[in-house]
Amino acid sequence: MDYIVTVGYGTPTKNFSVIFDTGSDISWIQCKPCVGECYPQHDQLFDPLQSSTYANVSCSSDDCSLIGGICDTSNVCIYTVQYGDGSYSAGFFAQETLTLTPSSILKKFEFGCGESNQGLFGSVAGLIGLGRNKVSLASQASPVYGKAFSYCLPEFNGTTGFLTIGAQQQYPGVKFTPMLTNPSYPSFYFVELIGISVGGHNLSIPPTVFASPGTIIDSGTVLTYLPPTAYLALRDKFRSLMTSYKMAPPFDILDTCYDFRGESVIIIPALELQFGGGITLAISFSGTLLSLSPSQTCLTFVPTQSDGEFSIIGNLQQRSTEVVYDLENEMIGFGPELSCS
Repeated sequence: MDYIVTVGYGTPTKNFSVIFDTGSDISWIQCKPCVGECYPQHDQLFDPLQSSTYANVSCSSDDCSLIGGICDTSNVCIYTVQYGDGSYSAGFFAQETLTLTPSSILKKFEFGCGESNQGLFGSVAGLIGLGRNKVSLASQASPVYGKAFSYCLPEFNGTTGFLTIGAQQQYPGVKFTPMLTNPSYPSFYFVELIGISVGGHNLSIPPTVFASPGTIIDSGTVLTYLPPTAYLALRDKFRSLMTSYKMAPPFDILDTCYDFRGESVIIIPALELQFGGGITLAISFSGTLLSLSPSQTCLTFVPTQSDGEFSIIGNLQQRSTEVVYDLENEMIGFGPELSCS
């Protein structure tokens, strides 16, 4: 489940729908000509020859080496990016005018002009990277708009949330927890997850389970992944408080599912994630359970392969909450439940 914004590339501006992702850095869109494979998209492909502000980035550029770019025969920087699910994009690393809103325009925005792209991107034109690397939109926009961005992901499909690039003077109701850094994963936003409560009961999970390598928050991952020790504690407590409902068969990696057919009212245990600094994130109903069919609604938490992997707070669990990334002060904030409108 991806979240999409519309941005403009080029001069004259052409609008494109793109996924925004806090777990990656390079922004890219599919470009003409597709010398490799390109997946079908709703918008027309971006044609760099039709823009007066397009320019390829030289191989001698510091940013080319920063992204691990390679050179073609004409000394132009080539980028490649591959995601955890095997999706990828490759093409020219370039500069272009990026229009966020009619009054918010970034000149010489560095992005990938993808001529070979495949993966689970739906029918969007590409992706906006909001990670911590120098080439992400968050970093490139910070000298103009300030070192911060925020979003609110809508609770229901077909409704609208928001993505705001830039710092605001105040964030009413938002409470902050420290943004941590892991040198092994410099692009990711780490937070200090210290505990979980289900139905008002704090789960008995040793703090060391979350400590290494830590927990990231990611708009581009759907489910929340927890170390097996933490996941089993959450799952077992959740199941014990849901015995009045009929269980359904598992679905793929989702092993706690219910058949709610015939139920007029469904009451589930309140679920909260607890962070350093005394901050909690209350998970909404749609962030706790995902309806796959009338007969199968499943818990949206899954285990990692081992306790040694980092946890991931996915986008379902972030719904209806303003999430603020204060890059200047290295804090991440969670606001009160919102309609996102």
